[in-house]
Formats: sequence, C-alpha cells, structure tokens
Amino acid sequence: MSTRTNLTTGIALSVAAACALLSGCANTTKSVALYQWDGYQPQVYEYFKGQTSPLQQIDALEKAREQILAKNASAPPGFHAHLGMLYASVGKDQQAKQELLAEKQSFPESAIYMDFLLSKFQ
Repeated sequence: MSTRTNLTTGIALSVAAACALLSGCANTTKSVALYQWDGYQPQVYEYFKGQTSPLQQIDALEKAREQILAKNASAPPGFHAHLGMLYASVGKDQQAKQELLAEKQSFPESAIYMDFLLSKFQ
C-alpha cells in the first residue's frame, strides 16, 4: 500500500508542479488596441449629420491626430482619407494629397481607391 500511495503522491506532486510552472508562464501583458479611434468616429458622425463645418472637422481631426501620436498609436483605417477629403472640400489640395498618400501607405488595400481620388488632383 505504501508503494501505491507514494506513486499517487508522486503523480499529484508532478501535476501540481506542472500547473504551477505553466501558470507562471501565462501571458499577463495588457491588451493593446491596434488603432486609436478617439475623435475619429464622432467626427465622421458629425460630418454625415452636417452640423459642423469642414474647417471645424479638420481642426477636430488634427487634435485627434495629436492625441493618437501622443499615445504612440496608429490612426484607424479611413482617418487620413477622411481628413484628405475634408482638406479637398476647402481647397487645400496639397494637404489633401498628403493625407490620401498617408492612407495609401498605411493601408495598402486602399491603394486603388486612393489612386482614384489622387487622380482628381492632376
């Protein structure tokens, strides 16, 4: 009986040690968002409601960009494109091109559409 008890105790201790070892290796890093959305979604909503001028929206998005950069984060998909379209709507073509190119660089899957929009400036 003592051999069987020793075997059972040995297995139990091995399982406990393995659990302790594995739980110590658990990933405890904090989840980080891929993109920083602060300021962008409310501005798109305001744009479609038509309650703010393009210049007010540009100002809000530029402030949102500063916050994004301060957090060392990335702008979400569409951020630069939306800002570029706002710049185009107020006649700031150079800034519009810069933003559309930034969208294209950040999100290569948007290249065809960004090239189409950029063609309007040539």
